[in-house]
Amino acid sequence: MQSLETELERARDLDVAELADAVEAIGFECTRCGACCKSEADDPHTATVFPDEVRRLQEAAVAGASDDGAGSDGDDTDGEARDDGDIDGDDGDARDWRDVARPMPYGLTEGDDGPEGETFEWALQTDSCGDCVFYEEREASEASPGDDEAVGAGACRVHADRPLICETYPFSVGLGGTSQPMGEVVDTVALGGKREHDGTDDAGGVVRAHECEGLGRDIDRADAESLASALKERAVRELEEAIGVRDAYEPTSPGQGEVVVHDSEGAKRPDGSRVDEEGDR
Repeated sequence: MQSLETELERARDLDVAELADAVEAIGFECTRCGACCKSEADDPHTATVFPDEVRRLQEAAVAGASDDGAGSDGDDTDGEARDDGDIDGDDGDARDWRDVARPMPYGLTEGDDGPEGETFEWALQTDSCGDCVFYEEREASEASPGDDEAVGAGACRVHADRPLICETYPFSVGLGGTSQPMGEVVDTVALGGKREHDGTDDAGGVVRAHECEGLGRDIDRADAESLASALKERAVRELEEAIGVRDAYEPTSPGQGEVVVHDSEGAKRPDGSRVDEEGDR
């Protein structure tokens, strides 16, 4: 297994044109079904979000500056900003950290007073149905006259500011230290440079496609290149964050009913504040 630093260099060396070739070969067009934003069976929606992405979403939710959309194709539905409704704070201030993100559930246990323990990184917050808190479905009153297909279509309230994992779904790049979305891998395309290097299709040389009804549809080159650029950015960012988490990690001893989240900025409480702030034990 390569070191995280080695994998980071590989991510930085990814060729955007080759990534775009792979995206084109698989094909994709967002159908706005909303499946990538909603819970699956009894599993709530779980998408990784990094600390600076959380802060950007806090501000985006207030400003209402994000365009309306869903999926990762970047198309707007009407080109106008939407009212974020209950995503905004009652007094117009930025939403609390916990309104945007929650501790990644993996590694936590259910105690008498709720979840407790230590975990790594954050996931987008979910609503009472387990769907992403920023997801909504368009009602008949919001659709253009005669546009029956728009009724019930999925939309993201913070589409322009969505995290990289949302922007790039249903694709991921196979590199050690990077994460995969929740959807099952249903297709892979090897990168040409990797095949020329050693003739293998290992996890470090493929673009993966995860389950999505929009796969297999035609995608124009400009959209493929935009997705490819975001895929490279995400691969680099995930490895930088993984290195940051590793370097900042110091074991803690959460008490009963307490949760500690380790991210690239250190150990934090569920509200995003650092556990080493003045007054902590």
